[in-house]
Amino acid sequence: MSKRQAQVWAGIDAGKGHHWAAVVDETGATLWSKKVDNDETAILTVLGEILDLADEVHWAVDISGTSSALLLALLAAHGQQAVYVPGRTVNRMSGAYRGEAKTDARDAYVIAETARHRRDFASIDVPAQLAAELALLTAHRTDLVADRVRMINRLRDVLTGVFPALERAFDYSSQKGALILLTGYQTPAAIRRRGRSRLTAWLANRSVRSADTIAGTALEAAQAQQTVLPGEDVAAQIVADLAAQILALDERLKHVDKQIRATFLSHPQAEIIESLPGMGPILGAEFVVAAGDLSAYADAGHLASAAGLVPVPRDSGRRTGNLHRPKRYSRRLRRVFYMSAQTSIIREGPNRDFYLKKRGEGCKHVQAVIALARRRASVLWALLRDGRVFTPNLPVTQAA
Repeated sequence: MSKRQAQVWAGIDAGKGHHWAAVVDETGATLWSKKVDNDETAILTVLGEILDLADEVHWAVDISGTSSALLLALLAAHGQQAVYVPGRTVNRMSGAYRGEAKTDARDAYVIAETARHRRDFASIDVPAQLAAELALLTAHRTDLVADRVRMINRLRDVLTGVFPALERAFDYSSQKGALILLTGYQTPAAIRRRGRSRLTAWLANRSVRSADTIAGTALEAAQAQQTVLPGEDVAAQIVADLAAQILALDERLKHVDKQIRATFLSHPQAEIIESLPGMGPILGAEFVVAAGDLSAYADAGHLASAAGLVPVPRDSGRRTGNLHRPKRYSRRLRRVFYMSAQTSIIREGPNRDFYLKKRGEGCKHVQAVIALARRRASVLWALLRDGRVFTPNLPVTQAA
């Protein structure tokens, strides 16, 4: 291509091992299309080739996660701004073009064409060092919590097959002493042989709180089952191993929580975010990661809409006033506002008063919590805008 264009649109179908980039002009004609390895040298080479095609390049990608992290960082380093085109949009737009083939080259072309026709896609900002660290830590914590839930479910399932009375006796998701008990004793016969006094001493030596109560509950369950079920010995080994893994996982979670707390407190707006009732360092860190740059939200309504807290109308003909839950929003951001709202109603204060008011108006629990979350989104946005911490009383306006 010898003639330099005024502006072009570059669509990138991102992947782990390689990307595919396609460039279209103002008429939708393909000027350039090539496979790009997910490597710094290859990306820089392609970046130079595309920038030589036009005075202005509009970039669009379909993934804003780890697969495109290097690509987005290199674009930002060279002063280029990329927009995010959701995969669902790309999938639907593909049906508007001729043919049914599904290739990386076609997807990249559709991404570029979609960005050419629509100018309302959100820009992708490369996170700063603090935001990147919080994103990694919170994602790692989410994985650890998911592993813990899976292990507890597996432990309860195996224990039910050989000792159902003991499985019902404790809540293994919150009782550390019960998990410590399972590391040493998993069968009715073993607990009966040990006896209450010696079992209490064994638990007390391992710093278990309420050791006598746990020992008494376990012995009561053991007395209720005299039958030896098939596979009891193997199941006991598996239960002991799972209990030990869960305890080790709890220690890892404590360490990660300390890291998140220390990293979050270094954020310039951490004090403001944490001042809102129900918003601790963990949810605060997730808010910073999910919300990104708050300058992207023109008002509190935009922030609430991004969290899926603003209903969307679905009217047709004579059907009006039909509101429903939006489909495109940040699930993570919605979870932050919902969980913090649900936590804030535990204690007395304006949050609980608003929740009870909504319940009095006939709203169900979930509806009342969502209404409170919507209100809290406006409050948090205003606090961050004004740079002040939350106070239960309304700010006093002084006369000029």
